[in-house]
Amino acid sequence: MPKLKTRKSLAKRVKVTKGKKGLRSKAGRRHLLSSKSKKRKRKLRRKAVVSKADKKVVKKSLPYSA
Repeated sequence: MPKLKTRKSLAKRVKVTKGKKGLRSKAGRRHLLSSKSKKRKRKLRRKAVVSKADKKVVKKSLPYSA
């Protein structure tokens, strides 16, 4: 059976933890930051876990990480 290819675009966006959870960055922290509160920007810094709906896509796209 041939090797499976990794979706490089997704590999750069998602990090898979030891417990097989996908960690991603939150959206909304690129521009127009002056209108957002400090609290909101601080919370956007944190990583978020990939949702159950997207977990299947991530697992299929990153075959050797899970």
